[in-house]
Amino acid sequence: MSAPSPRDTAGSPRPARRRTRALGLAVALAAATGCATYSDRTRDARAYADRGDLASAESQLNKLLGTKDSKDLPTKWHKDTALALLERAMVLHAKGDWKLSARDMSTAEKQLELLDIARDGAGQLGKYVFSDSATKYKAPPSEKLVLNAYNLLNYLLQGDLSGARVEAKRFTTMHEYLAAYDAVHPHGAFGSYLAGFVFEKLGEPEEAIRYYDEALQARPFASLQDPIRRLAPLTSYRSERIDAVLAAMSAAPADPNAAQQAEPPAELLIVASVGRVPYKEARRLPIGAAVGLYSNYVTGDTRVLERSALKVVIYPELVPSRALFETAELRLDGQTVPLEIASDIHGEVGEEYQQIKPKIIGAAISRMIVRAAVAEGARAAGNQSKNGGALIGLLAALAAEGAMVAADRPDTRSWTLLPGLVLVTRLQVPPGKHTLTLAATGPGGTETREFTAELKSGGHSVLDVTTLR
Repeated sequence: MSAPSPRDTAGSPRPARRRTRALGLAVALAAATGCATYSDRTRDARAYADRGDLASAESQLNKLLGTKDSKDLPTKWHKDTALALLERAMVLHAKGDWKLSARDMSTAEKQLELLDIARDGAGQLGKYVFSDSATKYKAPPSEKLVLNAYNLLNYLLQGDLSGARVEAKRFTTMHEYLAAYDAVHPHGAFGSYLAGFVFEKLGEPEEAIRYYDEALQARPFASLQDPIRRLAPLTSYRSERIDAVLAAMSAAPADPNAAQQAEPPAELLIVASVGRVPYKEARRLPIGAAVGLYSNYVTGDTRVLERSALKVVIYPELVPSRALFETAELRLDGQTVPLEIASDIHGEVGEEYQQIKPKIIGAAISRMIVRAAVAEGARAAGNQSKNGGALIGLLAALAAEGAMVAADRPDTRSWTLLPGLVLVTRLQVPPGKHTLTLAATGPGGTETREFTAELKSGGHSVLDVTTLR
């Protein structure tokens, strides 16, 4: 005589309880993120930057990189190491350690170039089955060009025109490549402005005026009018924009004080970087709404999702940083001097994201379809079992889908410690001592920094202020 079926205290058969446990396990797996996302791992560094504690932000990034301090480079390169190195480079730049910042940026750039040309077969496979973050990080156009621009600035701040010249050529190569890739949004005004300055100071007027022309293509820099006027007699290069600048200046009244200057003036280049770019955080979207909005970017039959355990799409959404400052004001020897926008990095990052957002969510839905199809295959195989086939099929389906869901983390990678806005100006001043006051302003109030510049006749000086908040 066979023994009676075991029952729990409520009198329900044990298989029912097993089903409940299986469902609970599936829900837990579906909610799991597997490992922390990139935005999770860099949260502390951003929080320290928000408070203006750059030393602690630097320390957190060294932990992430596995380095004792910023004098060391990483010894092991993982898929996100180059990006984390860029984060540290920007902190070092803001601290005024331009030499180490330049080294970090150059090293990271070389790694990113290798990633661009290398085949990441495993990562590409994982991208479609598990997560976009399974692939190695490849920087978008806005990050690539601003990398070259800030590294060019690092060399200028060290007084290294030769190093700045090399970086300007690297910027040109990248700019031309990306302009062909995205002709509508070439992102290059900041780098072109700085590169023109470099070649002007090196005595190469043809190159200088060409770069200034590129900068004018993006923004009508009033501060470039005087440099273009000085360079024009030294080169035959002309364009519609250069001609317009020269025509406007020829029509303007002459400066009565120009002929009275006993010695050549000095020149100041001032760069102010304030705020921070938005970054990515994991967000959830109901599967029905996601399919309705982004079905054109989905691969596979969405009907298989009807039996899926997970009913939301987890994707990376761009969210605002906690930036305290939005702009800056400059005073030279007590007189207000206008600053011009060289790069709205905040806007460029946001625009790039909105262009690719439908594809990102479409890819997430497509991965859900793959997982659901695998789960259905496991269910069908389990259903063929002689003992408890339906239950075994259910458990197999939940286990298969749950394991893949747990591995699917939204790709929140981006250069999170980039400034949101870059402002520039150029000033000709009498030789001697000058006082400059730069005030960053925004929701966080005002942060003022004062500098003293001693300039020789015909000389130049570069001043940089970067708040990262």
